[in-house]
Amino acid sequence: MKQNNFQGTLQHSIGSGFDRNSTAAEVIKGIDLTGKTAIVTGGHSGLGLELTKTLAGAGANVIVGARDISKAGKNLANIPSVELVALELTDAASIERFAAAFVASGRPLHLLFNNAGIMWVPLAHDPNGYESHFATNHLGHFHLTARLWPALKQANGARVINTSSWGHHASPIVFEDPHFENRAYDPMQAYGQSKTANVLFALELDERGKAFGVRSYSVHPGLILSTDLGRSITLDTMKILGMADADGNMVHREYTGTKTVEQGISTLVWCATSPLLENLGGVYCENTDIAELDTDYDPSESWSDDTAKIKGVMQFALDEDAARKLWSLSEELTGVRFDVV
Repeated sequence: MKQNNFQGTLQHSIGSGFDRNSTAAEVIKGIDLTGKTAIVTGGHSGLGLELTKTLAGAGANVIVGARDISKAGKNLANIPSVELVALELTDAASIERFAAAFVASGRPLHLLFNNAGIMWVPLAHDPNGYESHFATNHLGHFHLTARLWPALKQANGARVINTSSWGHHASPIVFEDPHFENRAYDPMQAYGQSKTANVLFALELDERGKAFGVRSYSVHPGLILSTDLGRSITLDTMKILGMADADGNMVHREYTGTKTVEQGISTLVWCATSPLLENLGGVYCENTDIAELDTDYDPSESWSDDTAKIKGVMQFALDEDAARKLWSLSEELTGVRFDVV
């Protein structure tokens, strides 16, 4: 219980028995989630939809938080044991309603997937004036997790999984200007900062929550071309990333981390269910195992120069001081005190 992953002390493979090609069906095989309750933000599209199907198929009751109820309802129509509840992660009142209703139901929360997110969108701000990537991908989930804490603790063995990305390589948390008020806006840096926040939040939440049986993880699913997360990405950027060829056709190349949706959610499912992680948390995972520290990537170089080099997790995303500073900043920005007691 005294182990933690500050500075990446636990970032090494534990021989999961799976790899980058493993699918969720392979990971979930033989695992019964009957009687377990899961919440999946954005669980109605892309990776989230496949995750919802997998969890429900294993017997879990799944609550999907979605902004577009009409779209979500159509996508979830034929999946058993799924509840759909309105949730807008940039609306504090919406988060409060969602969490209060769940806690009031008296149910323990065994699995929380902080999965919804936006990627590489033009500069925009939420109603509080916070940059949209940081607000949606991190602050909304911090607020939600804080309000769901009583139900997580009640589970006597819960796991919180934050969907991060190798995109975190693009930026640490720029604490002096997280909302791009005094620096030029770069959508990749904004996205990267929010994904670093996902890793740091999982790191600190695990340290604070493990005494109550709540473990937390961050995950890079892989590059999934078939989802709409990257709907704001230009074709030129896709070509730079190797996502598209010179003619604009989507391509699958293993070295870029490209995966199918079924392969992409395998690491999320593994973090939620693997007995190997029963007494281990705060780690960043990819390819259905704990990732290695990335000591080769030079953040001063363009992140797009050689995507083959982007692997594992940057040490700045596992820094103890940054994790605690982010926790305090998140409380300040959301106005939500998150006391893990």
